[in-house]
Amino acid sequence: MVRHPRPDPGTTPLAPDGDPAARLRAGRRPRDRGAADRPDPRSLCARRGDEERGSPDERAADADRQTTRTARSRRTRDPGTSAWLPPADPGPFPFRSDHRRRERSIHRRCASPRRRGSAGARGGRRLAMRSQALDRAAQRIVWIRLAGLALVLILAARAAHLTVADTRARNLYAMQIRTEQRLAPARGTIFDREGRELAVTTEALSVYALPHLITERSKTAEALAKALGIDVAHVVRRLEANGRFTYVDRWIDPSAAERIHALALAGVGIDHEPRRAYPAGKLAAPLIGFANIDGHGVRAIEQKEDDWLTGRPRRVRVERDARGRALALRSTNPREAQGGDILLTIDGAMQAAAEAALQEAVEKNDAQGGIALTLDPRTGDVLALAEAPGFDPNHFREFDYRETRARSFTDVVEAGSTMKAFLVATALDSGLIDPQREFDTGEGSLRVRGKTIRDHEPHGILRPADILRVSSNVGAVQIAQRIGREVQYRGLLRFGFGASTRSGFPMESAGLVRDWLDWKPVDQATIAFGQGISVTPIQLASALAALANEGERLRPRIVLARRKPGGAWQPTEIHEEGRAVSPDAARRTLDMMQTVVSAEGTGRLAALAGVPVAGKTGTAQKLDVELGRYSQQRYMAWFMGVVPADDPELAIVVVIDEPGGRFHSGGHVAAPVFARIAAAQLARRGIMTEPAPIPAPRPLPAHQLAEHPIRQADGAGLPAPAPVAAPARDPESTPASPDEPRQVADAAPPPRPAAPEAAGPPGPEPEEPAFVPDFSGQTMARARRIAASEALRITALGAIEGRVVSQRPVPGTLLKGKDRTVRLRFARHREEG
Repeated sequence: MVRHPRPDPGTTPLAPDGDPAARLRAGRRPRDRGAADRPDPRSLCARRGDEERGSPDERAADADRQTTRTARSRRTRDPGTSAWLPPADPGPFPFRSDHRRRERSIHRRCASPRRRGSAGARGGRRLAMRSQALDRAAQRIVWIRLAGLALVLILAARAAHLTVADTRARNLYAMQIRTEQRLAPARGTIFDREGRELAVTTEALSVYALPHLITERSKTAEALAKALGIDVAHVVRRLEANGRFTYVDRWIDPSAAERIHALALAGVGIDHEPRRAYPAGKLAAPLIGFANIDGHGVRAIEQKEDDWLTGRPRRVRVERDARGRALALRSTNPREAQGGDILLTIDGAMQAAAEAALQEAVEKNDAQGGIALTLDPRTGDVLALAEAPGFDPNHFREFDYRETRARSFTDVVEAGSTMKAFLVATALDSGLIDPQREFDTGEGSLRVRGKTIRDHEPHGILRPADILRVSSNVGAVQIAQRIGREVQYRGLLRFGFGASTRSGFPMESAGLVRDWLDWKPVDQATIAFGQGISVTPIQLASALAALANEGERLRPRIVLARRKPGGAWQPTEIHEEGRAVSPDAARRTLDMMQTVVSAEGTGRLAALAGVPVAGKTGTAQKLDVELGRYSQQRYMAWFMGVVPADDPELAIVVVIDEPGGRFHSGGHVAAPVFARIAAAQLARRGIMTEPAPIPAPRPLPAHQLAEHPIRQADGAGLPAPAPVAAPARDPESTPASPDEPRQVADAAPPPRPAAPEAAGPPGPEPEEPAFVPDFSGQTMARARRIAASEALRITALGAIEGRVVSQRPVPGTLLKGKDRTVRLRFARHREEG
């Protein structure tokens, strides 16, 4: 193995100047091209201080030794001989890599303490280098923080841009997939007092459109109009709406919905929205009212209890495919949209009986309309409110809005001679008269400040009961003059006239009662028999109920209870409105009112078999607005009554508007309607009765037969009743002097004859509709009596020695034709049947 001698570190071998490799091996720094441009190694350490590095000769020697070590480190051994080989030829530019190594070496030496010099110098260098390192680290931390802050600011700016500046684009993108809409909520259910459904919420189909997703609106409008059978212009207007959601047509037929679905139009879909339905149809429609197409109550109870019945708005999500076609319309939370339920005071069977009797009377008398009200005097509950003509709330859009009002609460009218009963009660309560006081009515006329008040015929001396029985205008005026204007006025206010009943019914009128200081003597006189004072039917019924409730007036109650979804019924309170008269005055007045329904009274046609009736007739002229005076042809016939008079359970008011027949008085027209309604409604309370037959009247004088022909009796196969006595004019109509308004007094109507025997072959048995009463809890014997009073047949099932637990048909069902069978199930213990 050949060993190359190592050069002496203290000597510098000579080498040809032109051989860079030789110079490198000799430890000399190559001097090639660009050497002058390289950084001086000394300058890199100059800032450390020349005094720490020794003399220039020492530094040169150190540099030579370093060069020698670098050259040695580049030598390699021969793998075969293990001899040191000369460094490989670095090529034509060896100085570049060598210069970089030298720089790194110099930097390392600068960063490490030198071996030479004192220990204090080395410690100072360490501190200096450590301080510089800390400075550089601090600078790096500052730069890192600045870079992080800049990054945060950039991200925040981008987030703000996406949130604010790009909201519209993002919303449009989201709308292409799904959209959430607010639709009408599902309303609660309205029941009658027996739990029968009167107003429910069902499902209706409606066509909706999303105009922003429809590109070809004209073609879409034509297709929709053809499928729905509506005007194209209407569809175009709906599609040109600026909103994101619009209904094209609502409450459509299922067949139309199928046609729309088959078209698969972009931006068009079918919505299953809630719709208000009324299973009983016209039954109690004026009291229930209706909700409009958007689910808001706009009449009667639907309006009064709108906040309770209405739930929170439905939130629905519309999902669409890539073409914009609606895939589904789903509620996000169906439970939150349910409204509360209402239990009314109305009795469905009583209501049906009142409506049937009222409608028949309106048609029979060719009248413009009528009203029948029934109140429970002990609670103020409105048990029935019938109005004719009625309307079907299921088709409310087919009626004029004014035709859907509850006239019992909204219309003010004059109640005629019915007001005499409250005048007598007030006079008795004041102590200024007593039941035995006599009033001389003379020849049936009375002059008051140039005006003449007349009766239909002279009555002479009359007591208060007689004044009510014959409905004497002159006697009523004399009572009013006896007690004075202020007492008369205060009595009217205590009975509730001139103010709302505070029932909460929408648009209820207060009536009109002028202050007594503004009354003239003639005003006091006319108000005594019902002219010059305006009332509502509900006010009159409430005042009558006060008489039946021993003088205590209660607020009319329409809502019996309320219930939240899934909760229990919460009953409403009974409100006392104050005492109208003393209990003694109320009882005495009811006793006097019973004479009105006697055979000699004006209300004899209101009598019931076996049940005492306290009533009062009334006939009021209607005001002719165009002429500014009372009409001579238009009247309102009234009858109000309490049954049973000795233990009041029902207070009933009946009015027939503008009867067009031969008679127009309350005793002729309204009293028979009262009798029929009272008999049917008392059966619901377990009191069986019927309109009482009246003995046959005396024959009509021959000279009056031609002037007053007798009409054929109602009912097929029955002969005409015997002619009855009648004066030359309508016995209730008494004209005043030619320059005065006409006063109307009630007279005794022709008595209702008993059923005569048929003169020839009997005709077919009349098949009048009958309402099924409620047999619940009745024994077999009692059920038979109830069925007999209604001309019904019963079929008994179960333990007949028990009581009725179920029945078919249900109470209140209207039976027509010959099939009048009611199936009753009996059981020893009350149970569900």
